[in-house]
Amino acid sequence: MKCLRGVLAAVLLGAALAATPAHAGRSCENRPLRAITVERGLTLAERTLQALDASGAQVVLLARAGQDLSKYGLRWSHLGFAYKQPDGQGGHVWRVLHKLNHCGTQEAAIYRQGLGEFFLDDLWRLEAAWVVPVPEVQAKLHALLQHEQRAIALHHRPYNIVSYPWSQKYQQSNQWAIETLAAAMEPTVYSRERAQAWLQFKGYQPSVLTIRPLTRLGARVGAANVAFDDHPSEKRYSDRIETVTVDSVFSWLQRAQLGGAPVVLRY
Repeated sequence: MKCLRGVLAAVLLGAALAATPAHAGRSCENRPLRAITVERGLTLAERTLQALDASGAQVVLLARAGQDLSKYGLRWSHLGFAYKQPDGQGGHVWRVLHKLNHCGTQEAAIYRQGLGEFFLDDLWRLEAAWVVPVPEVQAKLHALLQHEQRAIALHHRPYNIVSYPWSQKYQQSNQWAIETLAAAMEPTVYSRERAQAWLQFKGYQPSVLTIRPLTRLGARVGAANVAFDDHPSEKRYSDRIETVTVDSVFSWLQRAQLGGAPVVLRY
């Protein structure tokens, strides 16, 4: 099938651009991808590609479910920007720009990948979800995402999977995404502090996770990419951990009239 061949080509190109093994918020596992995992991931990518083409969008905020976060009342784990660009042959391809943690370490990097590679993870649920921004937001995001320097200007390498939304000490993947959205929307946003001020002005509200002391201690000792020292003491000691989640971003986009309702595609 033509679409599947296009996805496979995007996977190969994405792999060349992001050769370093990386996963969003979890440790790397040194085991080969199973054939069934590849097949399902590519099928989900192909169906997502077809749906995005049919939507008429140029940019969407695209999510996947890489972990089971149901105990926190969350459905999605990881967010990126999927955008359309010319393929140089009169057609187009969809690329995904997102931030990935380096195998459970304290650092992360920004990756451009194809839709295929975005879903070639050992997903918890074979589902995709996205929000189509309103035309003004799409136009500004599309310009930024194709600009090499602007697209990564607010990237901060120190990574913490539960980083506090209003601190600049760490930056997790979903946090980078909405801070970059702020930079696209407001020309005066040239720092993370200004991006966070814009997000507060626009009414963004993070998710509040209840994480008990023993859980926090075990997570901090057992994983390099988990820290709580950027959270205000009064919130941390009351077991209230605020962080940027896909679910909270999707709700905010619709509430702030920056995007439509989430679209869910199941395998």
